[in-house]
Amino acid sequence: MAHRFTMRFVAGAEHIDELGHVNNAVWVRWMEEIATAHWQADALPQDVERYAWVVTRHEIDYRGNVAAGAEVTAVTEIREPPTGARFDRHVTFSDAGGRDLVRARTTWAMIDRATGRLMRVPAEVAEPFLPPA
Repeated sequence: MAHRFTMRFVAGAEHIDELGHVNNAVWVRWMEEIATAHWQADALPQDVERYAWVVTRHEIDYRGNVAAGAEVTAVTEIREPPTGARFDRHVTFSDAGGRDLVRARTTWAMIDRATGRLMRVPAEVAEPFLPPA
């Protein structure tokens, strides 16, 4: 299912804040990493070359955390078609026991690399990322 993509992350010492767990900024960076990996894995090569994405909004609920050495599983999914230049990704990070730690809805906007301008997401670009009808 191309509309869903999974990655694993391991909390390293560099990810840990003064409270002893993964810093909030790291969760955001991981959200961007999984979104980029999903795009590069499932988009057509010519689309990856022609278009880029920028975040316009993050809405995040922190429900738990992990310490150094812990592994988390991240799942990103696109549940709805794009609206103009934008579409939303839903990201969930779970611990080894399957408990949701972080849930987010992030809004991304498509950029034409040649012009540097926002552009409407073409249907053929969005199609591989949408859930089955």
